[in-house]
Amino acid sequence: MGDLARDFSRSEFRCHCGCGGDLVDGMLVDALQRLRDRLGRPINILSGYRCPKHNAATKGSVPDSQHVLGRAADVTVLGMTPEQVAEAAKDIPEFKEGGIGVYDTFTHLDVRVTGLARWDNRKEGKRYA
Repeated sequence: MGDLARDFSRSEFRCHCGCGGDLVDGMLVDALQRLRDRLGRPINILSGYRCPKHNAATKGSVPDSQHVLGRAADVTVLGMTPEQVAEAAKDIPEFKEGGIGVYDTFTHLDVRVTGLARWDNRKEGKRYA
């Protein structure tokens, strides 16, 4: 039982630098819960909130990252590829209209309000859109 939703707890979204920051947008939690319900599998949060200092130190991050706003999570789902997770996320309205990025080992999902964003950062050169 989570303290934010049935399957998610605030601690899962806490900044990894040790600052204790745990900002998380309720819309992100709701969308992740709907995705988990749809998949019928647990979603592992690799990275949720990042304080500005931690975000700046994270390779490949951008200053206006949705992670700094508590609106993003990098996730994995056991038994699914990042692309499969991304495809399933398109069925969740907040992700469909937000951000979905595919990486070699995880999927980035966000509930940005600035418009649709899609990207593929896999090394193998596959394209996702």
